[in-house]
Amino acid sequence: MDHILIIGAAGQIGSELTVALREVYGAENVFATDVKHPSRDIAEGGPFQLLDATDSRQLIYFAMRHGITQIYHLAAVLSGNAERIPFQAWDINMNSLLNVLDLAKEVPEIRKVFWPSSIAVFGATTPKKNTPQFTVMEPTTVYGISKLAGERWMQYYHRRYHVDVRSIRYPGLISYKTEPGGGTTDYAVEIFHDAVRKGKYECFLDGNTALPMMFMPDAIQATLRLMEADASQIKVRAGYNVGGVSFTPRQLAEDIRRHMPDFEISFRPDFRQAIADSWPQSIDDSMARTQWGCSYSYTRGDIVRIMLEEIGKRTG
Repeated sequence: MDHILIIGAAGQIGSELTVALREVYGAENVFATDVKHPSRDIAEGGPFQLLDATDSRQLIYFAMRHGITQIYHLAAVLSGNAERIPFQAWDINMNSLLNVLDLAKEVPEIRKVFWPSSIAVFGATTPKKNTPQFTVMEPTTVYGISKLAGERWMQYYHRRYHVDVRSIRYPGLISYKTEPGGGTTDYAVEIFHDAVRKGKYECFLDGNTALPMMFMPDAIQATLRLMEADASQIKVRAGYNVGGVSFTPRQLAEDIRRHMPDFEISFRPDFRQAIADSWPQSIDDSMARTQWGCSYSYTRGDIVRIMLEEIGKRTG
C-alpha cells in the first residue's frame, strides 16, 4: 500500500489535492503536512502534522517513520509575494525541493516525486501564442527562476539517480475553496470574491492581458493522471505544458456580467503587469495530451458560473 506525503497541504493546490488523494488511497495513507495549520477538512480528514521541508533532518525522519512511497511537494512562495522577499523565496523554493529529491535518491521505497512547475519559467523572449514544450526560457521573476532551476534539478536527479520525478507547468489556477495566494494570475480568483461581496473589482492587470488558466478540478485530474501513468509514458522529466483555457480580465468581466449585470470593473496595473507580460498567452500542451492523456472538462463559462455560485454560498 502506498503511503503518500503531501508537503504544502494547506495551500491552494494542496488543500484540494489532499482530499482527492485520500479518496483514492484511503485517508489513513495520505499524510498532509505544512508549516501552517490547514482547513478543518484537511486537519481532521486524515493524518496531519506541521512539517518544514527546508529542514532535511525533520523531513527524513518523517518519511522513514511513516514508510512514505510517494511525495507531492507543493510548498512554494508564489510570484507576486516572491518579488517582495526574493532571497527568502529562493531559499524556501529551492532548498525544500533539493531536500525532497535527495531524500528520494537515498530512500528506495520512495517510488515517485511530484513537484509543480509553472508558466513562470517562460520569459519575454518566449513565443507568446501556443508556447511549445521546448522553447526559449528566460524568466524575469524570482519565482520563475526558481521554477526553471527546479526543472533542471528534476531532470538531473532522474538522469543521474533514476528518481521517478514528474511535473506539470501549471498555468493560473482558479479555485473557490481557498483565498488568493499572491500570484500574478490570482486576479482570476479575486475578481469573483469582489464581484459577490462588492459588486465591483479593481484589477491589477490591464484588461487585455491574455493568460492561460485552469479550473482546479481540471488541475487535480491532470496531476492524478500524470502520477498514475506508467513510467514508460513519461517522456518529459522537467515540466509538462498544460494549457486549460486562455482569456483576459475584460473577457472574464463580460462573462460575470451575464450573471451580475451591474458588475463593474476598473483597471489599475501594478508591478505584476510586467510579470504577466513576460508570460505566455496560450499554451501548446500536445505532448501532455498524447503521452499521458491530459484533458480538460471546464470551459470559461463553466468556471464563471461555478465560482459565482460557490462563493455566493460561502458569503451567504
